[in-house]
Amino acid sequence: MQNGSVIRRRDLLALIGTIAGSSAMYHAMTSLGFASESAYRGPLKLAGDPKGASVLILGAGLAGMTAALELRKAGYKVQILEFNSRPGGRNWTIRGGDSIVELGGFKQTCEFEQGLYINPGPWRIPYHHRALLDYCKRLNVALEPFIQLNHNAYLHATRAFNGTPQRIRSIKADFQGQVSELLAKVTQQGRLDEAVSKEDQEILLQSLRAWGALDRDYKYSANMLSSEFRGYARDPGGGLSADPLPSEPIALSEILRSRLWRYLQAFARYNFQTTMFQPVGGMDMIGKAFAREVGDLIRYNAKVTQVQQNGSGVTVSYVDTANPSAVQQATADWCICTIPLSILSQLPVDVGAPMKNAIDALPYAGSVKVGLQFKRRFWEEDEAIYGGISYTDLPIRQIAYPNYDFNRSGRGILLGAYLFEGANSYEFTAMPPAERVASAVEFGAKIHPQYRKEFETGVAVAWHRVPFTLGCSGEWSDAGRAQHYRNLCQIDGRIVLAGEHASDLPAWQEGAILSSLDAIARLHERVVKI
Repeated sequence: MQNGSVIRRRDLLALIGTIAGSSAMYHAMTSLGFASESAYRGPLKLAGDPKGASVLILGAGLAGMTAALELRKAGYKVQILEFNSRPGGRNWTIRGGDSIVELGGFKQTCEFEQGLYINPGPWRIPYHHRALLDYCKRLNVALEPFIQLNHNAYLHATRAFNGTPQRIRSIKADFQGQVSELLAKVTQQGRLDEAVSKEDQEILLQSLRAWGALDRDYKYSANMLSSEFRGYARDPGGGLSADPLPSEPIALSEILRSRLWRYLQAFARYNFQTTMFQPVGGMDMIGKAFAREVGDLIRYNAKVTQVQQNGSGVTVSYVDTANPSAVQQATADWCICTIPLSILSQLPVDVGAPMKNAIDALPYAGSVKVGLQFKRRFWEEDEAIYGGISYTDLPIRQIAYPNYDFNRSGRGILLGAYLFEGANSYEFTAMPPAERVASAVEFGAKIHPQYRKEFETGVAVAWHRVPFTLGCSGEWSDAGRAQHYRNLCQIDGRIVLAGEHASDLPAWQEGAILSSLDAIARLHERVVKI
């Protein structure tokens, strides 16, 4: 404390976090400037002559194609080897007619109606992912809003409120209002005298009244003020029925016991704050846009089997996935490897022990997504939910509503399950795809009973069964990152790694691009000095 009466910012954040929860704490952190922006500061400038040097890039995901685009522009000879028959890697969109083959021989053919799709990998872009947004602008990728927070979507707890889903706006307003009332009482009783000055206490009371929708007596109760936040029992209308009726708040004890408050952080955390974006037509519009620039450099259906290097260059052995018996080789002066470490750790790679230990040390997170097609957009027609996400303690964890084709008649797609980490993600991974879809429908019907009547078809992707990644994303522990991360990112002879696993933004496309830009900048600096 300073002068015994003014609270330090660190202590104020701790106080807010203790009393008001993570939502208010994150809000305060952002307003105080504690949240960091992307490290991206504009297009990369590679000065100096590479003298005709060649670079072999392994993987045509966003990291690999970023490297190819920038290196060719700087004068390098570039070639990409890509396992799939398409560009993008985890930047992937599934549409009607697409086939998905998982490990274990599970094959699905998507039967979605034309124009409908699901993104099994990345599906949203935060406003502060400046590198990805810049490439979208440079590559003419049209964007539209991605709705992370829809106040009219649901929070659901199996053992609370008789299993009835609650609107996010109601839980958010009631929790925020009643915590504000508690904090106002503490302030009025002088309990903050040692932490906050008298003047700041008055300001704090004013802010709590506004933030928590409290009345003049600093109470949160059923009235028109609180209903402006949580919704009305009867909405404002016209004519003789114009007068709205206030709604009754849920008691704080019920909200606390329901544990629904824990989902509120999904809207306050920095990576999920508005505004968020998605490409018009599917996330793979980004991968396709990169491929329009560097597609002539990509050798598709090339499965890497070995990476060797010596003092003068790199030799990569690979097979065509359609004819795996014939081993082929590609050579270059340098290599940028973006292969997921879950795959790379199984290959013979000529790197030193520090990098090899780092490659072997990183586990990959389990994740499952299920896309469901319905006969009609009942979530809009019946429940006025346009975009956004509902959260539940059921194994499916989330139901996300499409952010395109709003207010149209006809079929629609829901993300019927998004499991990330935890036992349920591995349980769903072990299921055949049809069973995952059936389970998503069964669980989802507890939130939307219309599922049973309106469901038509679905697809399910379990990332540990996807052959080109064997997992969703790198999952660094604090200890693992401290021990291995720098060794992973160093240039080892003539090989450097890039990808989301080589970033502090794992699972995000921004991390893949930033790692690539950093790797090629360091590689270029070494090349021009030779």
